[in-house]
Formats: sequence, structure tokens, C-alpha cells
Amino acid sequence: MAMWKEFKDFINRGSVLDLAIAVIIGAAFGKIVGSLVEDILMPVISSIFSVNIADLKFVLKPAELGVDGKEIHPAIVFGIGKFIQTIIDFILVAFPVFLIVKTVNSMKRKAPDLPPPGPSSTDALLMEIRDLLKK
Repeated sequence: MAMWKEFKDFINRGSVLDLAIAVIIGAAFGKIVGSLVEDILMPVISSIFSVNIADLKFVLKPAELGVDGKEIHPAIVFGIGKFIQTIIDFILVAFPVFLIVKTVNSMKRKAPDLPPPGPSSTDALLMEIRDLLKK
């Protein structure tokens, strides 16, 4: 029973619930950005370059076909198009997060500048001796 109570206390902390909500919203945001890239941006980019970027790949080893025409071994491909699409996904997620963090950091109150600390007792004593010797 003690472990159950500890677990309830752990779950009821605000940080755990905040993290859970952030993960759920992040997953939904990832789907939105993925759809934006795949369904809106990539067709525009593909029409500009007259090639479907997502299908852009280099075949390193072609597929091996049997005598009946069925694939025995699949082709080995270097899928650069999917990689480019993933980079665009990342940039579209990372840039707004960067802007949010930058905005939050600029809104944080800056700590007031503390006056410089005075000299230590040893330094004060040495300065007093110096001033007396100058006289």
C-alpha cells in the first residue's frame, strides 16, 4: 500500500502531469507538421523542381527477380527524398520551438543588478593602513 501511495503522490505532482500533456500535444503537433510538409509543402516543392522529392532515391542494388517475376530480394536503395522531407519536418518543428523559447526568455524578468560587494575586512584594514602611511 505504501508503494501505491508513493505512486499516487508522484503522479499528482504538477510536473508529471505537465509532461504528459506536453507529450500528447507534441504528438498531435507532430502530425500536423507532418501533414503540412507531406500534403502541402512537398507537392509545391515537387512541382517547382518537376520531381516528387519523397520518391527521390538512388538504387544501390536493384531487386532480384525470380523466373516467375516475383521479387526474391528487395532492392537496396538510398532514400534521399524521405531524408530531405524529414529535415523539412524537423526545421518546421524546431523553428517555432526556438521562437517560443526565445520569447519566453526575453519575457523573463532580469534580476536586478546587485551592488558590488564591499572590500573584505582584510582589504579594508590594508587600505586603512595604506591611507595612514600616506599621511
